[in-house]
Amino acid sequence: MNALLGIFYHAIGGFAAGSFYIPYSKVKSWAWEVYWLLGGFFSWIIAPWIVSLIVVPDLPGLLNSIPINNLIWPYIFGVLWGIGGLTFGLTMRFLGMSLGMAMALGLTAAFGTLVPPVYFGEFGNLITHTSGLVTLGGVAVSFIGIILTGKAGLLKDKELTEEQKKGSIKEFNLKTGIWVAFFAGIMSASFAFGIAAGKPIATLAIEQGTPVLFSNSPLFIVIMAGGFTTNFIWCVFLGIKNKTYKAVFTSKDAPVISNIIFSALAGITWYFQFMFYGMGTTKMGKYDFASWSIHMAFIIIFSNMWGLILKEWKGSSKRTLRYVIIGILILILSTFIIGAGNYIQSFE
Repeated sequence: MNALLGIFYHAIGGFAAGSFYIPYSKVKSWAWEVYWLLGGFFSWIIAPWIVSLIVVPDLPGLLNSIPINNLIWPYIFGVLWGIGGLTFGLTMRFLGMSLGMAMALGLTAAFGTLVPPVYFGEFGNLITHTSGLVTLGGVAVSFIGIILTGKAGLLKDKELTEEQKKGSIKEFNLKTGIWVAFFAGIMSASFAFGIAAGKPIATLAIEQGTPVLFSNSPLFIVIMAGGFTTNFIWCVFLGIKNKTYKAVFTSKDAPVISNIIFSALAGITWYFQFMFYGMGTTKMGKYDFASWSIHMAFIIIFSNMWGLILKEWKGSSKRTLRYVIIGILILILSTFIIGAGNYIQSFE
């Protein structure tokens, strides 16, 4: 039952991740770097501090008691994760939402799921236990679903005329996009590495009275500070280069209050994915390494569902739509297989 609850939390986190960009579409007359940085401030600074102040009995005391070595690596992985977030945006730029999302998240899932147990020397134990093999099988099935949704995106792009391509993806470049997606996949997986490196922080939080369910909350402060650092530097650079910050309060067409509200809503929704992801990892037992794969699977599920609802696949062939639907169903199946692996673990 704990594994099922963990998967449920991951589903909520995946829904948040697959939905967070929608409020940004309501922002008017602001450049990307402006609303992205504002949303990031709510997501990576304000939200983790507010949640941690609520759930951690003595947050300042906890942070002061953490050895500096336990803070450095989660922060560094956060900086790398921030780079992944920026290059993830470039992937969307060169490949489009459907193909770019599937390729980048597929690579992120692969690195984020398999590297931690290899790094900690636990991979051998996985392949010698039934529960580990079932869990790894679920991860493999999730990759099949990711590949199928990626295939659907590729078919969609092939079905468009050159004029339609320029209309939907102005800078479409398959070769460049694949290389950027590969880099984004590696860097974005750094969030999972940050969680693994920051386990001593979560353990200390529990020892000082933080509920186990929210034990990752103070760790998120450190990881997301690293991510905010990267995005802050890049967005400020773009703002100065493009002189876009001048238009924030001077543009007559920019509804400042509503833009701030929608940016904040997008940022807070973005944070929820990690809050519920962190909650889910506390329920996955010994094989919580599979949490990242589940998280990626749910993001693809919900982002593609939004794509269908918002008619992003309008005009695609029935064959393409079949790939999308089958891919989503296989991703859902993979979460149940991983849950079964965690259930079997309780009897070993």
